[in-house]
Amino acid sequence: MKQKVYFKTFGCRTNLFDTQVMLAHLKAFERVDCEQEADIVVLNSCTVTNDADYSARAYAKKMHALGKRVFFTGCGANTQGHRLFKSGHVFGVFGHDHKTQIDGLLQQEKSFFYEDKQEKLDQSLLQEFVGKTRAFVKIQEGCDFKCSYCIIPSVRGKSRSLSENQILEQCQVLAQSGVLEVVLTGTNVGSYGKDTKSNMAGLIKKIAQNTPIKRIRIGSLEPSQIDAEFLELLDHPILEKHLHIALQHSHDSMLKRMRRVNRVKSDRVLFEHIASKGFALGTDFIVGHPFEDEPTWQQAWENFKQLPLTHIHPFIYSPRAGTPSSTMPNRINGSVARTRLNQIKHYVQGNNLAFRQALRVQGQVLEVLVESYKESYYYGHDQYFNPIKIQASQDLCGQWVEFRDYEVLEDGNYAAF
Repeated sequence: MKQKVYFKTFGCRTNLFDTQVMLAHLKAFERVDCEQEADIVVLNSCTVTNDADYSARAYAKKMHALGKRVFFTGCGANTQGHRLFKSGHVFGVFGHDHKTQIDGLLQQEKSFFYEDKQEKLDQSLLQEFVGKTRAFVKIQEGCDFKCSYCIIPSVRGKSRSLSENQILEQCQVLAQSGVLEVVLTGTNVGSYGKDTKSNMAGLIKKIAQNTPIKRIRIGSLEPSQIDAEFLELLDHPILEKHLHIALQHSHDSMLKRMRRVNRVKSDRVLFEHIASKGFALGTDFIVGHPFEDEPTWQQAWENFKQLPLTHIHPFIYSPRAGTPSSTMPNRINGSVARTRLNQIKHYVQGNNLAFRQALRVQGQVLEVLVESYKESYYYGHDQYFNPIKIQASQDLCGQWVEFRDYEVLEDGNYAAF
């Protein structure tokens, strides 16, 4: 009888993709969806914040206490994994560059620690994205930016890109398995092609021309990575009408301290241009970084309100050992940071509601990929990356449906099919 394995994934889309790679190479074991049934737990960790580290450690210790054989991988392998390995809470630790060897690793009889060298680029082709009609396609790995608050370049390595041919083949294979939408993802996805004489715009055009994929989403871009060729793509029907562009702040002094290359004035010009094309726009934003005093915040808030944002992924700054920001003075009180986070979050929620209401008034048809079914309703996202709840008498999972008549609610849209 095969031993049962449960995969627990923390963190970003790239980690979700990496878990799928491990699943694709799992042959000698049975994968289960419930940790209670498992003999073995593979923990794919995130280390972007202190909370992420704590969550991974706590989960590993909990599974160990329940008698599971725990294997630790992901971005925390070299740091948190080593700590857990020394304490005996995990049986084995391995880095990103070992994930295709998952079958052999889980069969080892002696405990082990295999450091992540951050050099390899996975060449696996996924035959399917388990249980999904939307799939993540990793197009690059690593990051060359040196943001002062970020630990990720040191755990993912330098930026390196997959070949266009491999990405196109991956899209073809996924489309044959029923995938209709792909999310192009990576550690710093906008840097794709800088080492292979390619670029994001060229890649998207080739996916549109050479594969059956119906819609493309892009994980996250930096403002400096959006060039004239990419802006010409805004009218292409394959591109989702939503972009996530990481700004991180809306005050130039803070951006300088964060070692960011974007600046407030050019960010606003860029966002206004993209919004004029009918796009929904999201961003990452950090509050509470050192030196974000009250006058600085008030100016940042005024600048923030000038941005046509419809989606927001806000963070409270978390110091990471080994980063320049972690040694900076002028720390911000946690309660002040939480107030600022809620301030921008609620503001963008209002923007999102107004955006969806305007689409409804304009008679905009929503193009929805139905992703799941739960408690008598179907759920999906439209081309603006807004959630929609659907009541229907027939099975819609995995289908594309269009809605002209729908109701705009505060937390999303609703429609009957």
